[in-house]
Amino acid sequence: MPVLHSTKNLHVIEPPTPSREGVGVFEYTDHYTVFHHGRMPDEIPGKGEAICRMAHVNFLLLEEAGVATHFRRFLPPNRIEFTLARTPEAAAASPGPAPSGNRLLPLQVLFRNELPAGSSVHRRLAAGDLAPADLGLDTVPTAGTKLTRPLIEYASTREDVNRFLTPAQARHLCDLDDEQLTDLRNTTLTVNRVLTRHAEKAGLSHCDGKAEYLLTSDRRLVLADSPGTPDESRLMLNGVHLGKQILRDWYVNSGNTIPTGKLIADGVPRSRWPRPASLPPQFVPVMSDLYRSLSDRWTGERHGGVPDLAAVVATLAGLPRR
Repeated sequence: MPVLHSTKNLHVIEPPTPSREGVGVFEYTDHYTVFHHGRMPDEIPGKGEAICRMAHVNFLLLEEAGVATHFRRFLPPNRIEFTLARTPEAAAASPGPAPSGNRLLPLQVLFRNELPAGSSVHRRLAAGDLAPADLGLDTVPTAGTKLTRPLIEYASTREDVNRFLTPAQARHLCDLDDEQLTDLRNTTLTVNRVLTRHAEKAGLSHCDGKAEYLLTSDRRLVLADSPGTPDESRLMLNGVHLGKQILRDWYVNSGNTIPTGKLIADGVPRSRWPRPASLPPQFVPVMSDLYRSLSDRWTGERHGGVPDLAAVVATLAGLPRR
């Protein structure tokens, strides 16, 4: 479920209990996040509705493919009702024996099909934290390399800075058995396949993404969060990023990167973190058009009267780099 620094607001309709799941509503807002900082100063008009409409289509596609999800219903224009499980912290704090089900897993399962510029894989390779063999490659890949088969990785979700995990560490963290871990991997491969095929039909590249899961009271794995949106997946059109990588690049190139890792390591409370710089004024209307036109392309619907995605992408070159 979203934490304080998410771009979604969580409304609890029926709280979950140790014996049954509850009901929640995600309200998709116009906020964006980068660098583990949480919500940034600017809002991007229309982003929340655009992301929500994409999430709705994705849930329908995935359920049609046999993937169990927490989706219940779409509440236009920017809300989704879903099955709500306990957070890991709430489950652990419940009296009685250790919780077995009805809990969100503190894990994200990442899938990678391509390695564009901006992918963390390039940084980890340069730092020696990853080897080409881990990717099924013989040499260090260049930006834009397409993998012959998807790479699956695991990372934590409930820490100040999430860390990559081995499959064994992921299984232990989530208290899963070997069969459940295999199911987790296979379901994620299905999620990736469904979303990648839909992207291809829309003329887009689905480079990478992530999936999160909950464990029901009868210990069934169910897909959670909002996979396949530009907040959770890296989508591109003809080599151009279609999401927050554009914003991340501006912060880096302009020298406005936020050293969240150092702030956390030094124990600086968030209330004392420096306020992030606002985006240049040219960014907000262009990014608003980008999210809304991407949503139109993805869903096959027209909302908001924005230009075609290709036309909006052409305007990105005119944005300041610094």
